[in-house]
Amino acid sequence: MKFLAAIALFALAVLAKDNSDVTELKIDTTFKPEECTQTAAKGDKIKAQVACSFLLQVHYTGTLYTTGAKFDSSRDRGKPFELTLGVGQVIKGWDEGLLGMCEGEKRVLTIPADKAYGERGFGAIIPAKSALVFDVEMVALPAAKRQPEEL
Repeated sequence: MKFLAAIALFALAVLAKDNSDVTELKIDTTFKPEECTQTAAKGDKIKAQVACSFLLQVHYTGTLYTTGAKFDSSRDRGKPFELTLGVGQVIKGWDEGLLGMCEGEKRVLTIPADKAYGERGFGAIIPAKSALVFDVEMVALPAAKRQPEEL
């Protein structure tokens, strides 16, 4: 019995995720359309309701890396998130991770704490020094072609 308990503890230790496992932004493309003639660029506005040709739409679900607990989702609200890409309005992992996405593309962004909320965390929702995982989908891009810029 002690042997089985020791094996179970060892297995838990091996499977446990630690925030220190994530040291840099990891971008996994889970779906990319066959045709991608336009990509998200720095300065593009990502907005829920497309009111003009310069706005984008993105859906996301955010979870804690260590536990997988969901802390936020635009899908739960039924409304894409609004932001301007690459100007520091959102966490750095988003500014970097959304860059170059095609309309309809889906990515999983694994973001280290220093490109998320760092030492401060985000209230009671996101603990300090937390790595985060975001499932993101670029729903729409502006009609005008934009060239990606370096951050």
